[in-house]
Amino acid sequence: MHLTSKHRVAILLHEGIRGIHGKTGLALLRYSEALVVAVIDRQCAGESLRELTGIPREVPIVASLEEALAYTPDILAIGIAPSGGALPAEWWQEVKQGIAAGLSIVNGLHTPMASHPEIQTLLKDGQWIWDVRQEPAGLKIGSGQARSLPCKRVLAVGTDMAIGKMSTCLELNKAALQRGLRSKFLATGQAGLMIAGDGIPLDAVRVDFAAGAIEQMVMLFGEEHEILFVEGQGSLLHPGSTATLPLIRGTQPTHLVLVHRAQQATIRNHPHVPIPPLPEVIQLYEAVGAAAGAFAPVPVVAIALNTAHLDADTAQRAIEQIQAETKRPCTDPVRFGADTLLDAVMSNP
Repeated sequence: MHLTSKHRVAILLHEGIRGIHGKTGLALLRYSEALVVAVIDRQCAGESLRELTGIPREVPIVASLEEALAYTPDILAIGIAPSGGALPAEWWQEVKQGIAAGLSIVNGLHTPMASHPEIQTLLKDGQWIWDVRQEPAGLKIGSGQARSLPCKRVLAVGTDMAIGKMSTCLELNKAALQRGLRSKFLATGQAGLMIAGDGIPLDAVRVDFAAGAIEQMVMLFGEEHEILFVEGQGSLLHPGSTATLPLIRGTQPTHLVLVHRAQQATIRNHPHVPIPPLPEVIQLYEAVGAAAGAFAPVPVVAIALNTAHLDADTAQRAIEQIQAETKRPCTDPVRFGADTLLDAVMSNP
């Protein structure tokens, strides 16, 4: 399942446009095929989405679910991920109002809604709840078998969480498809799953089965595609991240693309943790990927630099500086396209 052009979507995004919890909603606005008819964010109501975010969509920003109903959505997508994963009471009330008004719900939070007794009493025929974060069935322990696949397996890795690993892979896949390659984007988070449909919600998988879940996904699609772009999660540098290593082991990647936010010197929510110089981060990821020869060598072939917070000239200088520092091709794939990154992948066997 995923959101398609047949769907009319309102996105619940309170305090997510200017805040730090709106990653899911902003990703839907940038990449989803769905017709987004309204964004609900009381903090930014009446302002221009394009001016606030740079996303080239003309979508009204309204203050409440009640106002959004005037634009006749059929789906309410929860685009925010508040700290702790639970919606505040007043936002939860808007979800219930949406269901009472006949909307179906796309829920990317850890808290499931389909089984909630209040929700079940409100649902009518034809309405549904998609709880995106559900562990797949039939999981096994990882075995490293993805290394037997003939396809390229490109994994985005990062210096921090929430810096553009999904966007990098979506842009790479778009560029590959434009070249006629049999490529596929594989989602590992809730926003990617809403956009693409294929993948797994990695953070809903028990840790013992995490590498096996990634392996199962890659094996399912690897034989029929030339190249897979696997959405990265977390960071080996982040003190709370457990997702990156299972992704490396499960994909048995052939190429890594390192994603970094320009000028960021520390882990965002842990300023006591520095981000080392990028050449050292590259060395770390390549060493962990190969595991002292237990697995095949895997190179970091390029750097995807998030420059969304910089003006164009400063962004270009930052890209040139990173290229000189890392001796790797570098660009901002959202801002300038992913061809530079794709060239690096395709020229590295």
